[in-house]
Amino acid sequence: MKKILTLAILIFSFSLSAPSPSFAQGMMNFNNTSRQNDDGHTAREEAEGKEIRDKLQAGELKCDDLSDENFGALGEYFMGQMAGDSHEAMNNMMIAMMGEEGEEEMHVAMGKRMSDCEPNAAMPQNMINSGMMQMMIGGGMMGNWSNSSALNNNFTNPMSMMNFGFAPFGWIFMILFWALVIAGIVALIKWIAGQNKSESEKDKTALAILKERYAKGEIGKKEFEEKKKDLN
Repeated sequence: MKKILTLAILIFSFSLSAPSPSFAQGMMNFNNTSRQNDDGHTAREEAEGKEIRDKLQAGELKCDDLSDENFGALGEYFMGQMAGDSHEAMNNMMIAMMGEEGEEEMHVAMGKRMSDCEPNAAMPQNMINSGMMQMMIGGGMMGNWSNSSALNNNFTNPMSMMNFGFAPFGWIFMILFWALVIAGIVALIKWIAGQNKSESEKDKTALAILKERYAKGEIGKKEFEEKKKDLN
């Protein structure tokens, strides 16, 4: 549940920052950044994160043994598990919005939270700063708050959305952004379904598994009775 909440916060924070002027600037940078090939950097970090996670689960490593770099790799692994093929694109979008340092801090925070090493690890400050308050203040929303008709116009007239920082090509970036959000939600649903399946399999008792094997004909009655006695 904590892992699901972390990704939900990530996606929600992106959606809050969408209309702000800095987001429009960031999306333009993202459009250029996403064209660059990371030469497999994301995949390598995912693999490194998986190795660290496996060692944590096996008891070969402890949380205290990990550096921020290790937690960053863990964050890349967890994000890759949930975002799938959209992982690199989402990384590029975070770099465009928060800079490379902010993107690294985000993965460190995700690694700490989702590995349960630091469930309450703080999210990057620049991510918080790019949220709703920036949209309201930087986008001029506060200025229209007292004017209900002007505020309503901002939300009902698509062209007035340009006032929040979208250039003439803003709709292209906005569509791209929401496509990534939808892809993230779809990946999240698939991940939840996979987690539920794996958890239900773990919850099976040894006796239930034995009965299932017997019902399928994988073992005979004699072997079933012998193994049943061993379990009892």
